[in-house]
Formats: sequence, structure tokens, C-alpha cells
Amino acid sequence: MEASFWDGKRAPGVPDQIDLSKYNAVVEVIESAFQRYADRPAFTSINYTLTYRQIDEYSAAFAAYLQNHTSLQPGDRIAIQMPNILQFPIAMYGALRAGLIVVNTNPLYTEREMLHQFNDSGAKALVCMDVFARSVQNIKDQTGLKHIIVTSLADMLPFPKRNIINAAAKYIKKMVPAYSLPEAVRFRTALQQGAKFGGFVANYMRNPDDTIILQYTGGTTGVAKGAELTNRNLVANMLQSRAQLSQVDPATGKPIKPDTGVKVVAPLPLYHIYSFTVHLMALFELGDHSILIANPRDTNMFVRMIKPHQLTGFIGLNTLFVSLLNHPDFKNCDFSQLKLTLSGGTALVENTAKRWKELTGCGISEAYGLTECSPAVTMNPTNGLERMGTVGQAIAGTALKCIDPDGNEVPVGERGELCVKGPQVMKGYWNRPDATEASFTADGEWLRTGDVAVIDEDGFVKIVDRIKDMILVSGFNVYPNEIEDVVAMHPGVENAAVIGVPDDKTGEAVKLFVVALDQNLTIEDIKKHCKENLTGYKLPRHIEFRKELPMSPVGKILRRELKDEEAKKQAATA
Repeated sequence: MEASFWDGKRAPGVPDQIDLSKYNAVVEVIESAFQRYADRPAFTSINYTLTYRQIDEYSAAFAAYLQNHTSLQPGDRIAIQMPNILQFPIAMYGALRAGLIVVNTNPLYTEREMLHQFNDSGAKALVCMDVFARSVQNIKDQTGLKHIIVTSLADMLPFPKRNIINAAAKYIKKMVPAYSLPEAVRFRTALQQGAKFGGFVANYMRNPDDTIILQYTGGTTGVAKGAELTNRNLVANMLQSRAQLSQVDPATGKPIKPDTGVKVVAPLPLYHIYSFTVHLMALFELGDHSILIANPRDTNMFVRMIKPHQLTGFIGLNTLFVSLLNHPDFKNCDFSQLKLTLSGGTALVENTAKRWKELTGCGISEAYGLTECSPAVTMNPTNGLERMGTVGQAIAGTALKCIDPDGNEVPVGERGELCVKGPQVMKGYWNRPDATEASFTADGEWLRTGDVAVIDEDGFVKIVDRIKDMILVSGFNVYPNEIEDVVAMHPGVENAAVIGVPDDKTGEAVKLFVVALDQNLTIEDIKKHCKENLTGYKLPRHIEFRKELPMSPVGKILRRELKDEEAKKQAATA
């Protein structure tokens, strides 16, 4: 029987190969776009738009500031911790142009999580929004941070709108806790000082194998690891994604997405590699216009932000689509030009896809990826040939296979661990050679995803299970060991175990089992403790106290037994 290895023909209108020689470095991609699309709109936030020329000028000023007003040298790490606001692409492009390695940092991180990431990466500088400045104040002395740059929500907007919105955020909405960072520099001040130099020295990372992004992801140990993404990785995945987003309709021969006037909604956080590669790389290289949504959880504001625009593309995930579909005013948005809706990060529910198409007239193409692959691995066609229940075919230049526990390829149509080979696969984990070696097959050629998949004869992939105990909550990776370690820090806890359970809203939710040492310990005590130490999406949705947990003879907690018990409960109530 034919093996599952597949790098064959894609669906009609989908390219098979990409030209990796087009760019050597991410900065070349960015600067090429600046030159070709200078007067086009690039990013819109809070109903204010910056053109490619303005992003060019501001990011050049930021690069000049970093080179002339700080001690940072090429290869040093700079953390960026912001939601989707105009300052994000400016800081990102400026840092890369100055030759720095960017550490993408989740704005929702707790102080414990920030401390680990800053110290593990060796970050010497941080650009953050003032909403998080108090947390920075609390941990900065335990880090190697030498330079801190702080910005406010509306800093890139013109006067007086800038002052009004920033004042409202601080004094009316109480979004900005009081903080003291006397050494910090304001983002606008950095731009003004950088602009005085009239330019920067273009000594960015030019080698295709230079690491330029540290993208943190969890692991089976629960310790977040920095995936080293190189110029080659990111350029390749940009070209792969660009090719997929530039498909032609086989019936008409015309592009699915027009060349000009394209507006794509960007609700997924730019610090996440999915949104980074799509919006800051692939769509930017195409000259497209991204509508940044700072807080997609505020559905009322979300709908208000997109209503003025005639949308061409929409990048999201299942939970986000559901929240919009349930909003009464979403149906009044302009979908007349909507040609592309892309879903990733978590499984797309068939009913969601059906409702979306009925309302917008545009089908959803589901994709699959992981941080270690920059991230795209597979994607459904966007020309009406998408296959529901699958995550599509391997993108151009990517090979896939499924293997059994012994590392042997399984036949087409059989389950096995999905393995990936392609130019987008990471260099390795930052300062973790053992973890790097463990993530590849014995020959070092294939990245092991930890996901169980089936590849059919047409190369369409269905993800059916996960080998690892990772839980996927609204597209975010949650690792049981990390939560268990945090819960175990509570003096009233003897043992803890975490599993994922099905959830209609988030795909999966965290369920925590606790063996109490203190019999007066309550669920509220546990919730409070977790909230102080974990990001929101990692918080246990369900908590159950038990006298004991299932364990192996050597004392290892058997999560599988807990999962089986939950599955039986689900089946009994179905």
C-alpha cells in the first residue's frame, strides 16, 4: 500500500513551488514593500490609517533611535509586548531594520510568565503598552532589561484625538494602573529623537540562516521554549502563504483576491506567529491593507471598527467567527467584496462555517500550522474547493508524512504522527539542544508535530488527535504541566492534574483535578491563586476536588484515565 508521504500536486489554482531566491532576509521583504506601495494604506487602527510610506519613515526613525540612543547591538534581543495597534508594526519593522532579534511577548502574560520569557531570551530591551507597565515595574530588577520604551493606546493618532483617547483610556476606563518607570522612554519621544538622525545604518541580519524572531511556545515539560525562526523560515512561509493567498479561480482564471484595494481584518494578535506571518509579512508584501483590532473580545467595538470598510479578507478562528455571527449588528457589515476567509489556530466547526457562508457569501478555508513552522503547514484552497473537516493540503514546498510509534511511515488513509519537512521549519529551540533533538525524527530531517493525522490520496490532511497532552483553548496552546506546577505552589494543595475537555465556545477548556492538603481549601481559593499566576486563557474552567488521583506504580499521574472518565460522562449525557 502507498505510504503517506505526500508532496504532490495541489488543488487547481494552487501553486506547487515557490522561488526562495527572491529574498534573503525579512528586512528585504519589508523595504521592497515600502518602495512599491508607498502611497497605499498599510494599517488602520482606531479609525486612523498609516500608509506604507509613513510606516517606512516611522520604523526607520525607531531603528535610528535604537542604534543611536541605546547600547543595543545587532543580535541583541528586544521584546515587544503590545496588542494590535499602529505602534506594533512600527516597532517590529524598526527593530528588525536595526538588526535586533525580536521576542514576541503576549500582552496577557502574568509577571511570572514575563519574567521567564525575558530571562530565558536574554532580552535587553522592551517595548510595551502602558497598560502593562506596572507589571514591568514589578519584575524589571529581576531581568536583564536595560532599555524600556512605553507607549499608550492612541500614540500614533493626530492631536487632539490622540490626547482624548489616551486620557479616556487612563482616567475614564481605568485601563492604565499607576506605575513608576523613571528610566522608561516614551515611544513618541523615541521616534522624534530617531528622526533627527535622518536615517539608520542598515546592518540588519542578512544571512538566511540568522535567527530574527524568538517565538515562545510551551512544551511537554510545561516550560515555554523559544522557537528560533530565521530569515529563511519566515521568508519561505511568507512566500508560501502569499502563493496560497494569491490563488486564481480555475473557472475564470482571475485572482481570488484582487491586486489593489484589498482590506483584510486583523483581529488575531500580531505577537502570535499566525497573525505575524499573514499580516506583517504575506499581506504586507502584497501591498494589502490590514484593519487592526486591538481587542477582538469586545465584539461591540469590533463590529464598529469594521463597519466603515468594504472587506476583502478576514483572518480568524472558530470562536471569533461564532462571537461575530451571534452579534445582531454584524449582518449589517459590507461583505460584497469578501473573497477570502481564513481559519486557523483551532478546529473549525462545520456549523460555524455553514453559518458564515450563509451570512457573508464567502466560504471559510481552514489551515493548520504550528509555531515551529513559522507557522503554516497546510491550507485549504480558497477558490471554492475547500474540503470541510480537513485542514487542506501541504502548502508549496512542503512535504508531509505520518509515522507510527517506531518511526515507520504508515499507509495513505491511516493514522500516524504528522511530520513536516520544508524551508519554514525552525532552526531549533533557543538554548535547548536536547528539546530540539527530541522534536525531530531520528535522522533530523522531519519535524514531529505531536499531532495524529490522516493524509488521504489527494493530500488533504485531517487532524484527528494529539499525542501530547496539550490543550487548545481558542487557538492558544495550554500545557497541563505548567498549570499543575502553578496549582502545586498553593500551600493547601497536595496533588493536581489537568486535562482538556470539550467546550462549545473555546473548542477545549481546562479541567483541573485537585487533591487538597488543607481540607478548608475551596474552589474560590484555587481560582484566585490561578488568576494571580496564569494568563486568562490558561485558567481552569472546571475544578474538581478528589481524595486521590489515578497513578502508575512509580507515582506518575495518569491523565489518560481522567480523560477516559470525562469521555464516558460526555457520552452518557449526549
